[in-house]
Parts: sequence; C-alpha cells; structure tokens
Amino acid sequence: NMNLAADLLCLLVCLTAVTCDRVYVHPFNLFSFNKSTCEELESLAQEGKKTFVPISIESQTTPAYEGDLNDKDKLEAPSLSGSGRQKLSYLKDFVYVLGARFYSKLREVRRGQNVLLSPTSLYSSLVSFYVGASNQTAADLQGLLGIVPPSGDPDCTSRVDGHKVLSSLRMIESLIKSRDEELLFSKMLCLFSAPGVPLSQLFVQDLLPSVDALYARAVDFTNPSEAAKQINAFVEAKSEGQSKCSLTDIDPSTDLLFAVDVRLAVNVKQASRLKEPQEFWVDSNTKALVPMLSVTGTFKYKTDASGIFSVVEVPISKTVLLVVLQPINGSDLEHMESKLPLQSSAWLQQLSPREIKLTLPELRIEGSSDLQELLADMELPALLGKGADLSKISDANLTVGKVRYISLAFKKHAS
Repeated sequence: NMNLAADLLCLLVCLTAVTCDRVYVHPFNLFSFNKSTCEELESLAQEGKKTFVPISIESQTTPAYEGDLNDKDKLEAPSLSGSGRQKLSYLKDFVYVLGARFYSKLREVRRGQNVLLSPTSLYSSLVSFYVGASNQTAADLQGLLGIVPPSGDPDCTSRVDGHKVLSSLRMIESLIKSRDEELLFSKMLCLFSAPGVPLSQLFVQDLLPSVDALYARAVDFTNPSEAAKQINAFVEAKSEGQSKCSLTDIDPSTDLLFAVDVRLAVNVKQASRLKEPQEFWVDSNTKALVPMLSVTGTFKYKTDASGIFSVVEVPISKTVLLVVLQPINGSDLEHMESKLPLQSSAWLQQLSPREIKLTLPELRIEGSSDLQELLADMELPALLGKGADLSKISDANLTVGKVRYISLAFKKHAS
C-alpha cells in the first residue's frame, strides 16, 4: 500500500517506445534542409516579407487572420511513417536531454519548491524562435537544440529545417492526444506584440501545426501593470477559465511576449474515490486534508540499486504512463532528487510486474516558468536578448519580453 504524500516527486508523461529503421542515418540528416529545398528558400524568403499587424487586445472582434489560423480542418494530420518513426527515435532523446538540463537548473534555483516543466513544450518554444531567427542567433539556438551537422560547412544544408522538427514534436503530442475519454490534452499559443509592430505571416503560419489554437494581439507594454491585467484576462478567457494567469513584472520596452498554455487532464476510470479526505503532504513541512483515490492492480515496479527510491508505472492510456517516484528506507525527497540520474533515462528501465495498491491524491498541479529566466539561469541571457536576430518574426528590431509557460496542469480524478 503506497500512500504517496510528501514523497510524490514528479509526474512524467512517457511515450511508448518508437522503433527505428536498421539503416543508420545521422540524426542531423533527418531534420536538415536538402539541396533542392535550399534552392526554394529564396522564394520563401520573399514570401516571408508579407506581414500583418495584430489587432488590439481590447478589440471584441475576431480578426480575419485569426479565423484562418485556427481553422484546423485546413491542416493535415501528421502521419507516423517509417522515416517519421526514425525522427522520433532521435528527437525524443534531444528533448529529454535538454529538458533534464533545464529541469535540473530550475530545481536548483527553486530549491524546496514544487517544479513542473514540460520538456516537449520547452523544446517546441525554442524551435519556434529558431524558425524566426537568422544568422548567429539561429546558429546558437540550433546548437542548444542539439541537432548539429556532422561537418562544419556553413551553407544552407548545415541548417535544421525547423518545420520538420515542429512536425515531429507535434507527432509526440498527438500520441498523447488520444481520442480516449481518459485523456484530454490541449496547447494554446498567444503572441502579444507592441502596437504597430508587424509580424511575419509565414512565421505565424509555420507555428500553426504545433498548437491547437493560436492568437495574436497588440498590447501597450509601456503601461506594464495594465498590460499584465489585459494579458491575464485574455488568456483566462481563451482557456475558458482553466488557466489562472498571473503574469507580472513586464518590461515596458517589450515588443513581443510569447505565452504557451499546456493542459493535461486525466480521468482514471479504474480508480475509486475514498469516502473521507486523507492527509496529504504538500511539502516537507505542510500537510492538508484532500480527496484521495485508490487503485489496485499489477503495475511495473522497481527499487533502485542504491535503495534510495522506488519507481511505479501507472498506465493512463495506450501511449501515456504516470511515473511515480517515492523515497524509501528513510531517504527524503531532496536526497532522492540529488541521486536521480536525470541525464539518462536508465532509471525508467528494467521494471517488473508487481501487485500494488496505490493511494494517490485527486489533484491539480500548475506551474509557470519564464524561458528568458531559464536561459539566464543557464548562462545564456543573450540568446533571446535585445541583440537577438529575429528578423524572420518581424522586420522591426524586436525586444522579446517574457516567454511564458502560463499554466501546465495535470488533473487526476476518478470517473
């Protein structure tokens, strides 16, 4: 009987393994521009000069450009072909490694606080800026993403095709977005620009396949407090009240603010709700009475070799697992986290079936992170700073403000 209170460390979404072809292909070659595509880039560059100016956030009308953006019937559903599987087999490792780096730094900075991070959405946001970047900024972002060419030739074929990467990332999320009633996943992107700042039509259209909804609005950032109120209200309205945005400290010199809202809701049909609320440790020093769920079954389980923690995999759907870690043998949460080899996913391997009764809280977890702050913590403050070349987003000299994950929620409840 595992009563996961303060010992509940993290909730990780894990996809089923994706097998790749036996013929080795360098990962870079799966995502790079080929020579024929490079020849077409000049015409695309001309198309990229077409811009539009977003309407005011105060407007009550739906702009024509937004209606076209969110018409998902016009978008092709991604397919998992042989080459697609091979792309995912490599990309999932890039996403995991970079996500682990950011998570480790975030955990260090927010010591003692709950940390929630979506590696896939983080990676997708960086790729989105890569799509809008040029010259050294694009090269620096490509290096951070980890998709580097086998040779150092500085021509077009040494660049990653951001569209291919975004498409593969969306495939990962489409595996989560099953049609089962047990799982609901949504992702919304909001681009807030200063009044009069034009945005590239091609850039915005390139981001469409990576989200469920995209909105572009103009905001007067010179009044930071009012701008924050307007953005918070807008995001909450577009998420139908699901996201309680608490954006603050906006830089008045901001020209562009990038906000992502990711929500995951799970309905665990095999779980039953306990009659009375149970004690749940919010952190090492705080506990509260909360509704609890109980589920008994055969789950994959293991204890790590050092005897510090145990791992349990709880299937949520055909493609998603809830992975629960629990300190054991007197170990505390902080000690367990320090010993967890996040740079490798080996701790998720070699689990064996075991009959277990789990008691879990009926919960909702929300997290909010600013990618700009994370980059500064990673000693990369200039990557999206005032000197960044983002000429494929706008022909204006952009100052990027916050790159915000406004809400990442996981809800778990019985039917």
